[in-house]
Amino acid sequence: MAAELFPSNKQLPSASASSSTALQQNQQNLNNNNTKKRFRYVENLLDVVSSRNSVMFNNEMMADVHFVVGPPGGMQRVPGHKYVLAVGSSVFHAMFYGELAEDQDEIRIPDVEPPSFLAMLKYIYCDEIDLCADTVLATLYAAKKYIVPHLARACVNFLETSLSAKNACVLLSQSCLFEEPDLTQRCWEVIDAQAELALRSEGFCDIDVQTLESILRRETLNAKEMVVFEAALSWAEVECQRRELPPTIENKRLALGKAIYLIRIPTMALEDFANGAAQSGVLTLNETNDIFLWYTAANKPELLFCSKPRKGLSPQRCHRFQSCAYRSNQWRYRGRCDSIQFAVDKRVFIAGFGLYGSSCGSAEYSAKIELKRQGMPMAQRIIKYFSDGSSSTFPVWFEYPVQIEPDTFYTASVVLDGNELSYFGQEGMTEVQCGKVTFQFQCSSDSTNGTGVQGGQIPELVFYA
Repeated sequence: MAAELFPSNKQLPSASASSSTALQQNQQNLNNNNTKKRFRYVENLLDVVSSRNSVMFNNEMMADVHFVVGPPGGMQRVPGHKYVLAVGSSVFHAMFYGELAEDQDEIRIPDVEPPSFLAMLKYIYCDEIDLCADTVLATLYAAKKYIVPHLARACVNFLETSLSAKNACVLLSQSCLFEEPDLTQRCWEVIDAQAELALRSEGFCDIDVQTLESILRRETLNAKEMVVFEAALSWAEVECQRRELPPTIENKRLALGKAIYLIRIPTMALEDFANGAAQSGVLTLNETNDIFLWYTAANKPELLFCSKPRKGLSPQRCHRFQSCAYRSNQWRYRGRCDSIQFAVDKRVFIAGFGLYGSSCGSAEYSAKIELKRQGMPMAQRIIKYFSDGSSSTFPVWFEYPVQIEPDTFYTASVVLDGNELSYFGQEGMTEVQCGKVTFQFQCSSDSTNGTGVQGGQIPELVFYA
């Protein structure tokens, strides 16, 4: 009987084994209890589905897939939950539940940076968009790759808001890569209006050759051709570094290739060409000789370079007064400030102001013009202008056009020194429509010489849109 109950080929568990089994069972019971407590905690604390999903973000609890994200040397292992990811992305759905789904516990993603991948997952799990300037392009790439359209749109909006002359060329290149036509158009608006700032930015040297050619080909580029030429040479030097070539004159010409013929060298001033492009070494002797002949000879040679000047941009003027006048005791200056606040409903670029001149015959004025946002100076310049005694307005220009964002009030100011009496505006308007842009005006506390909405100086804002 004993032999039947305990066959000879089986051993009874030892006392130590029994004790170990008991400990394992106790530990398992503790784990189960802890898990139940954690779930009970989650259930009690989070009373909506989105909140319960968010607590699982980057959480090992119940993770049924892992991603190894980033290039070698910068990899990070990220836990995921297939159901949540599949609901948030059609790519993840196909990856986990499609006809060609592969049952992988670990998926490698070397082409996405870990912070950007986590930003995408945070949106999928938590419905939260967490973007910053350093990672937004990489996050846009991830959102495009995994088809998360709302996050991609948020990235584009972020980029449009932070768009400036410093990053416009790089974002132009990226917007074409990501096929975002609205962002591309915004980039062109900035590059056209602030061309010289954009061409001199560090970001310009980081663009690819296709973007370089599209910029050099641009008809509405608002820049001197000498600036365009110098920017192209700077790009060529950095391109030599990318190709691991010494930045010699020959290699710079090699890097530029046919793009050099998109620079409209014959449209430079003769002095600029003689002192700059002609002595750069980038042009061949024949090219230099032919361009000099093109400038001076009656029988001009044929050139590979375009000799037609760029059209640039035509400035627009917002005139805020319905009439102007002069009186024997107005408008006097004596170092006092004339100032007005304005806001727009679309992004524009203020290039300068239109000012009134002398009402007592021709005169020259010295003007200190300034543009501020929330009390912080954005642009300032001291410039002279000549008035002919008429009631016309006379333009004064900033060194570079200033980018103005919508729905924010800016302060335009001028301190004039010149003839005591000048014309002044009257019957001022609080709102003026200029093409597709609406300007709003309000009085400025900086104005100490009487200028306000109803009358005074600064009758015009000169802008590009």
